[in-house]
Amino acid sequence: MHEECGIFGIYDHPQAAKLTYLGLFALQHRGQESAGIVVSDGFSLAAHRGLGLVEKVFNEEILRSLRGKLAIGHNRYSTSGSASAANVQPLLISFFGEGIALSHNGTLINARELREDLESQGFIFQSTMDTEVIVHLLRKLSQTQGKRQALLATLRRLKGAYSLLLLTNHEAIGARDPHGFRPLVIGKLKESYLLASETCALDLLGAKYLREVKAGEMLAINEKGLKSFRIAPPAKLAQCIFEHIYFARPDSIVFGEAVHQVRERLGKRLAQEHPAEADLTICVPDSGMVASLGYARQSRIPWGMGLTRNHYIGRTFIQPVQFARDMEVKIKLNPIRDVLQGKRIVLVDDSIVRGTTCKKIIRILREGGAKKVHFRISSPPIRYPCFFGIDTPVQKELIASSRSVEEIRRSIGANSLGYLSLEGLLSCVTRPQDYCTACFSGNYPLKVPPQTKYIFEVKKTTKV
Repeated sequence: MHEECGIFGIYDHPQAAKLTYLGLFALQHRGQESAGIVVSDGFSLAAHRGLGLVEKVFNEEILRSLRGKLAIGHNRYSTSGSASAANVQPLLISFFGEGIALSHNGTLINARELREDLESQGFIFQSTMDTEVIVHLLRKLSQTQGKRQALLATLRRLKGAYSLLLLTNHEAIGARDPHGFRPLVIGKLKESYLLASETCALDLLGAKYLREVKAGEMLAINEKGLKSFRIAPPAKLAQCIFEHIYFARPDSIVFGEAVHQVRERLGKRLAQEHPAEADLTICVPDSGMVASLGYARQSRIPWGMGLTRNHYIGRTFIQPVQFARDMEVKIKLNPIRDVLQGKRIVLVDDSIVRGTTCKKIIRILREGGAKKVHFRISSPPIRYPCFFGIDTPVQKELIASSRSVEEIRRSIGANSLGYLSLEGLLSCVTRPQDYCTACFSGNYPLKVPPQTKYIFEVKKTTKV
């Protein structure tokens, strides 16, 4: 599973581009396909964007050329639109003689409907992103309304998940959808305001974390300071529980809770629900690390490092050559044999999606000398696709959508398999009623149009 992007913005700092670069670097885990920065010097906007990791897209010379005190940036993993240069964000357009840039984290479930309506009125799209719908809709509504009201009216037309950053010549704006699917926080560095997907980006820069951008709130930052606007009446919160399970960095505060603490609680609850007779607790690095520590502490089964990960292998390395694809897991993970030899192992990970990777990992552990492998998952079975900003396979490719736990256990070759219950998962967060758990239960917080479901399936089963 992949989360599609991280966003970062800063208002009123002489090194805005460089700080945005560092902010994106801290948020690299949220998207590795592309990166971009747009800056404003008060008169015009300038951009640099490209495919690849942040450190590949930018260098010192490029950052020096991006002059201005305002900036927004974006790391992307595509859930809507392909991984092509045309879809790299922030999106930058000319807007009635003034530039406007937009960074979007999330997925709009009514994007197709809005796009078809706009195309019928003559609007021409340059990308396949749902994000471009927002700027065209804003352009349309600005013809009859002031810019501020047009922006609020645009946001009120959107359905689905969005955390947005907008940049004009003189203003930075942050907005979050009424259900609060995706995280967005605001901080301050001396007199400069910062907006980011996660607090880890603020920590890197030594900025003070102020608060979350509220669900359904728009914040405008300009020379008059910071002003809050209500996008829509309060709605039932549907924050993505997978931010705590997997997506967010463990050193972040997300939805008001420390991610590391939540993950440790997940591991402890998992040990209570699914104990095992074992000699050693290990994790699938790095996603299962904190939950495995919680499991070890609760079960009193010693924790050890049974697998080592090659952190220098990117996703693109394994794609071009078939024999490399076949060895994907071995390229990334290797067993530590003297740790595993003759041991009964509890292996902890955050989730099982298709089941292909964990099957290979279990085989590697056995080849490394493990006597038994008891697999423990710090989330419930994923049975349904996500339409709110997570790149999940279509439902038929989710192993838990059509198989029982015992059938999955046999398929992956574990001696035993235990998933954390949904009740157990929700007991590990402070306000369980505020989270979306649709990928486990199928109870979506918003009705997803059949056409949207079809488009998602076509995208995920068609090579682009």
